[in-house]
Amino acid sequence: MTTKNLYLDVHVIQTVPSSNINRDDTGAPKTALYGGVTRARVSSQSWKRAVRQGFKEENVSAGIRTKEAAKLLKDELIKLDSSLSDEDATEKTADLFKTAGVKLDKKTNSTGALLLVSHGQIEKLAQYALNNDTFDKKALKNVLNGDQSLDLALFGRMVADNPELNVDASAQVAHALSTHEIVPEYDYFTALDDLQPEDNAGAAMLGSLEFNSSTLYRYANININELAYNLDQDSAITGAVSFVKEFLLTMPTGKQNTFANKTLPSYVMVNLRTDTPVNLVSAFEEPVKSKDGYVKKSIQKFENEFETSQDFVDTPKLSVVLSKFDTNDGDKVANVTELLQSVTDGLKKAVQDENTND
Repeated sequence: MTTKNLYLDVHVIQTVPSSNINRDDTGAPKTALYGGVTRARVSSQSWKRAVRQGFKEENVSAGIRTKEAAKLLKDELIKLDSSLSDEDATEKTADLFKTAGVKLDKKTNSTGALLLVSHGQIEKLAQYALNNDTFDKKALKNVLNGDQSLDLALFGRMVADNPELNVDASAQVAHALSTHEIVPEYDYFTALDDLQPEDNAGAAMLGSLEFNSSTLYRYANININELAYNLDQDSAITGAVSFVKEFLLTMPTGKQNTFANKTLPSYVMVNLRTDTPVNLVSAFEEPVKSKDGYVKKSIQKFENEFETSQDFVDTPKLSVVLSKFDTNDGDKVANVTELLQSVTDGLKKAVQDENTND
């Protein structure tokens, strides 16, 4: 892979109607104070999970985030060797995890924290366990750091029991923020019992639900070199493009059955940079104010900020835009397919140019 810095920036402006896609501990939509006013917020964790679910639906390499990694390994051992008893497989699994430096609960045989593992890692751990009577910690480390799924390579892994098994994330996802001030709203609802007596006119259930509507600015970046280190050069390019697609088209599903709030982006800009990733949320530090919609004005403020930012950073090697409205910046594309192809071509060219210079 190229030895120079290579970052992929993804900027999205997306309007969302009445919704509660990401709740806090009280059940209310998450918010943040920015620019002196309250904004709608959607956490990065929430959108990363949506991307991971998108990978699974598209049959893209996706791992499993669970406390039951030991059970996965035990089941794989029995699958590969049907003569192995459940007790022997459990014992072998416990020995392997102990050697790897990952603690298991003695009663539940589960890890203390969620562990993200790929299917390939589980398969190779099982094969290693069957081929060896005693286990080597270094060998297990190599297995658990190899065969990474795309989500593991992008979002990383932290293992408190054994930091040697940590995987550095190659992607960063910002908390989405509304480009404008929001005011929380409340839905008071009632429900009737279809079989209630005729002389009872009262509701069988009542309650209230907090929601808001907003135009969100969303941002993420990928360190292409780090992704290639976790995977390989070709997989880094295809994986980055898969991430862009899912980041654009997926949404967290909180209260979706209540609000049917699934929308699509109104504006997308993807930049390829060799100096530094750039989050342009500063375009909205002064909130957008409008009585006839926020999207167009948000796009205008974003593109003004993008142009101003060129005084501080290098011009991107690639700047491609997909928008429902007329825009002034970037190479325009007609649809998502063209955008993804432009990103693919840009990444390949950047790598080819660097290899040629070497």
